[in-house]
Amino acid sequence: MPNRLTRLAVLAGLVAIGGCALQPPPQDNRFAPLLTHSQFDSRLNALERSIEARCDTQRLERNERTLHLESLTSGVHGIAGQLRNLQEEVQGLQRESQVEVPDCPTNVDDSLDNKEVLGRNEWVGLPGVGTYLKARLDTGANTGSISAREITEFERDGEDWVRFKLALDDDAVAVEAARDRWIEAEVVRRVRIIQASGEESRPVISLMMSLGPIKQHVEFTLNDRTHLSYPVLLGRRFMMDIAVIDVAQSYLHPRPEFPGGEPAAQAGADEMPDGGEDEEVEEDE
Repeated sequence: MPNRLTRLAVLAGLVAIGGCALQPPPQDNRFAPLLTHSQFDSRLNALERSIEARCDTQRLERNERTLHLESLTSGVHGIAGQLRNLQEEVQGLQRESQVEVPDCPTNVDDSLDNKEVLGRNEWVGLPGVGTYLKARLDTGANTGSISAREITEFERDGEDWVRFKLALDDDAVAVEAARDRWIEAEVVRRVRIIQASGEESRPVISLMMSLGPIKQHVEFTLNDRTHLSYPVLLGRRFMMDIAVIDVAQSYLHPRPEFPGGEPAAQAGADEMPDGGEDEEVEEDE
């Protein structure tokens, strides 16, 4: 009985929603009833089954969506865990790859600050003679040397002097007017030169010389250097306290200019490769 009352209540609700009101059956027995009790029960049962089927379908869809969402959430958590592991591995590699670089020493020798850098070969100027010449810088030599010929020693005012000309072959680069010019200078000392061929005594003179920004008196021994590649040799006495040598470079400074000579811009054509030099040992007398 209660089940039938429940069905009647549901049916009344559906009819109300449909906007229809139940009318009492007509008193006229001439009209047959619209629905029999069995038909009503059958339709009500069909409606219940339809509603239950829809509810079951919705529950299944909701369960599937819930499972899919849980699967996605689990996948996101897994990816997040992998990312954390990768970050830890990268940080570990960074720590392993870090190399401690020692600090560079700061106690640099200040004595090099004011020294001029010179190449192994340079152009020098002789203002008192009026010419430029090629020079080789040799830290193995003590005193410089200049190529000289017709060397004549004499006395002036009780002091030893010397007169000479530059000894230059035809290929030597110099101002032409200076080739046969007599040069006179006081002998400041003498040195004993020891070579494979024997020993000899040479006078040492002082001449004003320029090399780049350097201008000063430089001591030279006098001897014929026409068999050598450079008419001028500069030794340790010249370099001391004023210059350092970069043996990987040549002609770092421009060629001086003199009247009758070629412009400094044309010096590159006259800068030839290194030539051999004879070794010799020098001793003061």
